Amino acid sequence: MTGLVPPKPAGNPKKLGPVARLVKSFHSSTAPLYAKSYSMKLGEVRLPRRTMYFVNQPDLVQKILLGDVDRYPKSDLMATMLELLLGESIFVSNGDLWRQQRRMMDPAFEGTRIKAIFPLMREAADAMAARFAEGAVGPDTQIDLEMTHVTADVIFRTIYSRPFTREEAEIIFENFERFQHLAWQHGVWTLAGVPQWLSIGRIRARRSAATIRELLHRPVRERLTAIDRGEEIPERDMLTSFIRAEDPETGKRFNERELVDQIGIMFLAGHETSASALAWALYLIAQCPDVQARMQAEADTVFADGPLAFEKMRRLPFTRDVFRETLRLYPPVAFIPRNATEAEKMRGKQILPGAILFVSPLLEHRHTEHWDDPDVFDPDRFSRAETKASEQKAYLPFSKGPRVCLGAAFALQEAVIILATMMRDWTVSPVEGHVPQPVARLTLRSENGIRLNLERRRRDD
Repeated sequence: MTGLVPPKPAGNPKKLGPVARLVKSFHSSTAPLYAKSYSMKLGEVRLPRRTMYFVNQPDLVQKILLGDVDRYPKSDLMATMLELLLGESIFVSNGDLWRQQRRMMDPAFEGTRIKAIFPLMREAADAMAARFAEGAVGPDTQIDLEMTHVTADVIFRTIYSRPFTREEAEIIFENFERFQHLAWQHGVWTLAGVPQWLSIGRIRARRSAATIRELLHRPVRERLTAIDRGEEIPERDMLTSFIRAEDPETGKRFNERELVDQIGIMFLAGHETSASALAWALYLIAQCPDVQARMQAEADTVFADGPLAFEKMRRLPFTRDVFRETLRLYPPVAFIPRNATEAEKMRGKQILPGAILFVSPLLEHRHTEHWDDPDVFDPDRFSRAETKASEQKAYLPFSKGPRVCLGAAFALQEAVIILATMMRDWTVSPVEGHVPQPVARLTLRSENGIRLNLERRRRDD
């Protein structure tokens, strides 16, 4: 055990009422939380137009996530916040539309099995190493931007068969940071029952979403034009798979707008969540020299006889556990909202149709009844037998059930490759006086960024 207790989203004073908390939500996504949120089993927040419940009891979580997807559909709150960026993608759709999209998209993932995609991930990690060696990093490095670049590079190579440029990385980083802040405010505005057209910041959010979508749309247009001209195109990337995807029941194919919708969620899920978790992982590693030394020793072993190969991944168990512990402390998607469609009772509370049921990986992962020393950074917990029960009932960084994240294995492999490559070459340390402030909007990022010092390892390290 490291003994490190890193920062977490803080709870509000108990005297703060629901309306005041809603107002505060315009500035901070921690407004729904009290200090006791990390030990409660079913929290209730009554708002003027809608009631929210924070479900933190494992059997109820299982019921919501593993049960009937039509009884507990994705909340319309998510669509309200994300429609400008993701349209009607599989992430926000429900019912027959979701089932049709799933039928069409599942085959596209056949070509992205973790072994098949390994070379592309290694290429992106090697490109990161080259950038770093050329002086892109050093003292006071904005590591969350660097992780955005490398993870976006991975997903661009996977979707489009081409690398991601630095200019594109900065565009995505700046616009998504702005978009998710404004989208959160818009969601809070909606919860208050205010018409969408009066929502503060919606025009600015639309501009940021349009900038991101254009960056994703351009290569789609280029690919469709190449197909129309009869030109040769990549055969095994996800864009080609999506273009050729066909609903086996209806014969429907994605039109151009729908392609961008689906690629939008693949891009968001494939890079933003990983970038968030990797930035937090490196922050934790920087605070714990002993952990870093163990990871560097693993990296030295696997790179000693040549480049990283797929078969060597099993020789990085501690690196994998460091990332798994990071996902426990800082799950990228901290709150998973579902709508209640039927009246029912949970722990004596009457849940009415239309209520929002929040399953929270953030709260589950730090619940005092489910984990030993839940706020402590302890990568070794995953090698201890007593942790297995906690994992089974209260560990869900990629959600669970029919709507579990399709990219879970993808994200774990990507993270281990990137962390091992960094530990081979660099030592990370804290920037004096800088303490990240975690906030959970669309993803769990730091309000003030994550900055670290990077120093190149000496040959005798």
